[in-house]
This record gives sequence, C-alpha cells and structure tokens, in this order.
Amino acid sequence: MSGVSRRQALKAVAAGGLGLAMPAIVRANGGSAKVVVVGGGFGGAAAARYLKLRAPQVQVTLVEPLQRFYTCPFSNLYLAGLRSWESLGHGFDGLRGAGIEVIHARAEAVDAARRTLTLSTGHTLAWDRLVLSPGVDMRWDALVGYDEAAAERAPHAWKAGPQTQLLRRQLEAMPDGGTFVMVIPDNPFRCPPGPYERAAMVAHYLKQHKPRSKVLLLDAKDNFSKKALFLQGWKALYGDMVEWVGLADDGRVTRVDAAALEVHTAFGQVHKADVLNVIPPQKAGWIAERAGVVDASGWVPVKAESFETARVAGIHALGDATIAAPMPKSAFAANVQAKMAAAAIAAELSGRPLPAAAYANTCYSLLAPGYGISVAGVYRAEQGRLVEIAGAGGVSPLDAPPAFRAAEAAYGDAWYAAISADTWGPGA
Repeated sequence: MSGVSRRQALKAVAAGGLGLAMPAIVRANGGSAKVVVVGGGFGGAAAARYLKLRAPQVQVTLVEPLQRFYTCPFSNLYLAGLRSWESLGHGFDGLRGAGIEVIHARAEAVDAARRTLTLSTGHTLAWDRLVLSPGVDMRWDALVGYDEAAAERAPHAWKAGPQTQLLRRQLEAMPDGGTFVMVIPDNPFRCPPGPYERAAMVAHYLKQHKPRSKVLLLDAKDNFSKKALFLQGWKALYGDMVEWVGLADDGRVTRVDAAALEVHTAFGQVHKADVLNVIPPQKAGWIAERAGVVDASGWVPVKAESFETARVAGIHALGDATIAAPMPKSAFAANVQAKMAAAAIAAELSGRPLPAAAYANTCYSLLAPGYGISVAGVYRAEQGRLVEIAGAGGVSPLDAPPAFRAAEAAYGDAWYAAISADTWGPGA
C-alpha cells in the first residue's frame, strides 16, 4: 500500500486529524455560543470532544439516549467468539470530565428557524450550531416481508445491541450442517466491507464448532470493497464453506419470509436458512429527516469543506448519515469528519476563515485470528465535493505472506483501541 501507511493513519487518529493546527480560543463574543451534538458514536462523541478542545469557552452538549454505546466495529468479532460483549461498550464519563454536558435522551425534533432541539424528556435545547451524527435507520419497506417484527426472527444486527446478541444466540443454537444465509444490500450502506468480514467471522465460529455448516451470501451487487482479498481469504481459510452469489448470478433478494426462514430472489429461487441474517437497505437516522437536511436519496448532502449540511445552514452532519462519497460510511471516516467539522465550527465562532479540509479513511477487516486486510484512502475538498487523492491510499496486496496478514490483524486491534480512546476518552 502506497501513500499514507496504516501506521501513519493510526497516528493521524491520535493526533486529531491530518495536520489540522489547533486554532486560538474563541473570542469573548463566541464564548457564550452553544453547540449541541446529537449522537454519541464515533462521529458525534468525537465532534463534541474536539470542539471542546479547540474552543473551551463554547458550551458543548451531547445528546445520546444510550448510557453505554456499543460499537458496530468489532461486533463481527463478538459473533465469532473472539471478543466479549462488554469490550465493545464505551461510557461517557471521559466526555463529562472534559467539560461536555451529556444528556441521555432521544432527540425528537429540530426547529431550524428558532435553532432549538426538542428532547424525548420534553426539554428544549437552544443551539448556535447543531451537529447531527445519527447513524443509520433501516428502510423497512425496501424488502417485501422484512419489517421490524421480521427482524426479531431474521436479525440484521447492523446496529450494535440486542440484534447483535440475538444473532450470536442463533449461531450458537444452529445445528451442525446448517446454513447461515446473509442478505446483502446494494450500495450505499453502513460499512461496505462489513458483511464480508461478518461472513469470515461466522465461518470461523462454524469451523470451530459446527464444521459441516455453510455460509451463503446473497448479494444485490457484483462488486464490493476488497472483493479479491475476501475471496482469496475465504478460500484459503474456509475452503468451500463460504459461497458468495452476486447480482449476475441471481443474488438479489426481493422477498423475505422470516417465519419460514426463507428468501426469494429476483429470478425466483428460494433459499432456506437455519439462521437468516438480513441486512436491508438503509437511510440516515430519522432525526436528520426531522431536521429537514436529507434529500430524496434519504441521506444528508454536505459541504465537503466543513460538513455543514447543504440544505440547512448552521447544521452539520457526520458519518454514516451523510452523502460523502468517495469516503465510505465507516467509523474512521466519521471520526475524521468530526474533527474537521469541529475545526470549522470553532473557526466560524471565532470569526476566522475555515481551515483547509483534509480527510482520510482506513478500514480493517479480520478474516481469522492473525489474518487481516485493509483499504485506505485520502481525500480533499474541491468546490464543495470530496475528491480522492490518487495514489495516496491503497489496499492490502494479494498473496501476502502470513506475517503481513498477521501484522494487518494487529494494526486493526491497535486501530480500535486508539480510535475508541480518541472518541470517548482514555479508558472509556
């Protein structure tokens, strides 16, 4: 991989971005400014933390309903039995210790004209800048037969929490010789490599405990992130246990029968599962729609220089909810976008020009203990859009020796520890 190395990417996370200088503390006229951040994940928590670092006099409030935030990154390792559930959980005491007010409530409504946010408690917060990092919601109407009730039988597990734990229990109860069927949507969706890492982690679990079983992937597209690396790794590690069926070979699922654990494809095939994992199409978390910042796609268009929304001034959006291609919907991307948005907000409140916008992303995927792969990219803002810098990123090489794959796996572990501390504070 050329350009920004994995080690450099980890250092960028720890340093707070790609070369963004810490601006002067906001002037007195900005000292009373109020910034409200919605969402306590990799985007929102990092935005709150870095804004308070850059502009200590600003009143920063984080709104997050969960007392403890469990991450989608590394939740696939939990399914494989390689991570405990609590190792994915992060608290908010570190943010409180940094001077950030943390309110555990649900954001219910945004009044952009009055610049207020209404909470599930009935309280209303005033804001001078609002940051939305709501993650994703499922498009329950996108697949015939798949709704919230069906997800209790055929979990998506695409939000870390009870769904993830349900899928783990189903794997444990699956008979040896059974079939794990995963339904994968077309782009865009949260974490493009995620389904394929999950396939490997499920296969790892089955190889250890139910070796006669099979993993069948039904995909609504023909190409995906790190495809050649995943195909090579699945074959080397699991033989014929993992089967991927793309769009051209009738991989697109059109109907789900959760009660029967069956799915129907576009060409009329029916696949029966012992465990059915349906990942439906997605959209921005629902508070983004309430705020009026989504477009017809269901996602939030943003200005690349600051991640201020294109539709409503004074509101910034981060992470999975945004239209930020060619950046993927990843935790690393959300964290870096948060730092850039924090720098932009601090500059605006102090009357300074926006800093130059620079972004990076690295996605690590584990295929087995000691076997990791990754992809990285570096981006700049150009006339309101993000542009990938050619030659500055890259992917892990095919046919790499075991030592290289082991190093990639170790980098992935180090990345998770570093970005978690960077987002919620050391020890969170």
